[in-house]
Amino acid sequence: MSSVGTGAAVTAAGFTAGGVAAGSIAAGMQAMFGAVQAGSAFATAQSMGATGAFFGPVGLLAGTAAGLGVVGAKVVYDKVQDNKKWE
Repeated sequence: MSSVGTGAAVTAAGFTAGGVAAGSIAAGMQAMFGAVQAGSAFATAQSMGATGAFFGPVGLLAGTAAGLGVVGAKVVYDKVQDNKKWE
């Protein structure tokens, strides 16, 4: 994933310069997680969205890790929401 692709994915998930975008995937994950731990994939993605730090090798690695964390969290979030439908 390129730095530009990483930035686009993080922003599309709802991690923006103004914070977590209402109604976004990020907002849904934050509602599910509650308090976000410093240094977590969510916190890293938010930091990257706020600062635009997507470039260079560190940005690429951090963005890839954050992106994978976002995708994993989205999968878990969808499973939780699906299970709630059956309660």
